[in-house]
Amino acid sequence: MRREYPEAPIAGVGAVIVRDGPQGEAQVLLIRRAQEPLKGEWSLPGGAVELGETLEEAICREVLEETGLVVRTVDVVEAFDRIVRDADGRVQFHYVLVDFLCRVAGEADHVTCATDALEGRWAGPADLDGLTAKTVAVIQKAWRMAL
Repeated sequence: MRREYPEAPIAGVGAVIVRDGPQGEAQVLLIRRAQEPLKGEWSLPGGAVELGETLEEAICREVLEETGLVVRTVDVVEAFDRIVRDADGRVQFHYVLVDFLCRVAGEADHVTCATDALEGRWAGPADLDGLTAKTVAVIQKAWRMAL
């Protein structure tokens, strides 16, 4: 299925991976995207669901591919549409996304980026500048859920 100018919406997943930071503040894992949409921008890890894959299998696979981390899902944070139109108003990208609250499985939370991620970093509440308003809202909701 084509991702750009698709014939139908594409199912996708996102991971809101949370941890307690060094000073006890909430942190979330952000990645800099290597592909459109949002190429070059900081966002949550995630991607498209593959045929025959459950949502939870998809998010665990995507996180492993993008960051090298093994995660476990905790709960659904939010489901929403991401529709991007081109200058002519045509739908260039259309994803139906389900974002999951996740935790790293095990002790290691060192990020090793690959495939669709250029780099990754752990970010606290003061480090969310430059993210879309929707992404910030989802992160804040996940932090409240994780308490």
